[in-house]
Amino acid sequence: MIAAGSDEAVVFRGISKKYGALVALDAIDLHVPRGQNVAILGPNGAGKTTAISLMLGLRKASAGSLSVFGRDPQDPAVRSRVGSMLQCSGLPEYLRVDEALALFCSYYPTPLPIGELLELAGIRETAGKRIARLSGGQLQRLYFALALCGNPDLLVLDEPTVGLDVEARRALLATIAEISKRGRTVVMSTHYLEEADAVADRVIVIDRGRIIADGTPSEVKGAVGRKRISFTSPAAIDDERFVHSGNRYEALTESPERLLRDLFARDIPIENLTVTGATLEEAFVALTSGGREHVA
Repeated sequence: MIAAGSDEAVVFRGISKKYGALVALDAIDLHVPRGQNVAILGPNGAGKTTAISLMLGLRKASAGSLSVFGRDPQDPAVRSRVGSMLQCSGLPEYLRVDEALALFCSYYPTPLPIGELLELAGIRETAGKRIARLSGGQLQRLYFALALCGNPDLLVLDEPTVGLDVEARRALLATIAEISKRGRTVVMSTHYLEEADAVADRVIVIDRGRIIADGTPSEVKGAVGRKRISFTSPAAIDDERFVHSGNRYEALTESPERLLRDLFARDIPIENLTVTGATLEEAFVALTSGGREHVA
C-alpha cells in the first residue's frame, strides 16, 4: 500500500542522471507537496524532460533516490495514480477518439467518464473522428484527455500547449488551473513563460542540470532585482541604455532611481512613465544567461 498520510507527492533527493559523459541532472533536491501546481522552466537541454522522465519511472537515476507518493515511481500502484502527457506520443490512427479514451480508461480502477474527458479537453465535437483525421491541435488535446483518464492524483505535463492556437491554449490552461483547484498535484514543463506566470503556484528554473531558482512566480521575478522603466517622449533620445519603438522607450535596470534622475537632469520630456518589476521571461533570461544580457 502507498502511504496515505504523506504530504509529499514527489521527492528528489540528490538525483543525478548521466548519459555517458553528459550530466543531465546534477544532484538535485526537489520536494513537491500534494496539491501544488508547479511549472518547470529551463533552456533546451537544461534537464526538464529528464526530470519528468525520472518522475514517471521511464528512466532510472544514476544516483540519488526518488519517490512518488512515498514509493518507487515504477510501482504499479503509483502509476495508477499518475497521468502524463509527453512531447512524443503515439496512438493507432485507425481508432476513433472515443475508442482511444475508452481503451485508456480501461487501464485504471476509477476512470473519469468519457463525456467529462471530452469536455475537459475541449474535443467533444471530435469524439467520433478517426485519430488520423485530427488536426495537430486536436491531437494535442486528445493527449491531454488521455492523461486525465485515470482521474490522476498527479498530472505530469511536458510542453502541453505546443501546437495549440491562442483560444485552445487559454482553454487548456484554464482546465489545468481547475484540476489544480480540485486538490490534484500538477507538474508542467513549458517554454511559454507567460503560462507559468499565469497558472503556477511555484516556478522551478533548471539550467545545466541544476535548480537555480525555486519560488512563487513573484519571488522568482523579484530575485533578479531589476525593474523595467517605460515611457514615451516627443524627443529623440540617443541613449544606448534604452530600446525604443517609435516614441516609446524602455530599459531594464537594477537602479531605476539613478536612471530616472539622469533623465530628469538632462531635462528630457517624459510622458506615460511606468516602473514595473521584471517579467518572468526577463527573470528567466537573467537567471540562465549568467548575467550576459544587457542591463542599464
